[in-house]
Amino acid sequence: MIKSLETTEKQFVLSSNYIGNLGYIYHGQPFVVPITYFYNKEQNNIICYSGNGHKINALRKNNAMALSVSNIDSVNDWKSVLVLGFYKEHSASTAKSLLHEFSLGVKDLILKKEFRDLDFINQFSSKIYDDDMPVIFTIEIDEIIGRKRKF
Repeated sequence: MIKSLETTEKQFVLSSNYIGNLGYIYHGQPFVVPITYFYNKEQNNIICYSGNGHKINALRKNNAMALSVSNIDSVNDWKSVLVLGFYKEHSASTAKSLLHEFSLGVKDLILKKEFRDLDFINQFSSKIYDDDMPVIFTIEIDEIIGRKRKF
């Protein structure tokens, strides 16, 4: 039987993962792409980054977006969350602070889930001072929908 997730279950799925599928519209067509993210539970938003390109151009024109994240153990044991929200681009010191928070959060998740340490801080810290800094954005959450199935 498929059931709705409780708020704490939805937050757990989001906070225990760092890769999801981002949905957006460009020229009337839907696109879904994988993205690395960090769920900021305290601010109730999701921190992401990207290089300039198709996705960023599309989101600047239509800021409605969705993020899908799933934990799938089997066809009869899964949890799935769909975040509905809007794109908010950040710049200057706010962007640098968010990128730092993102890198620390993702590094911590990888260490906990995969039992391996990564040198994320150096990779992202160098981008903070680079002229080609990525676009830092948040998904400002309107609604979180969650479902689960477990037999």
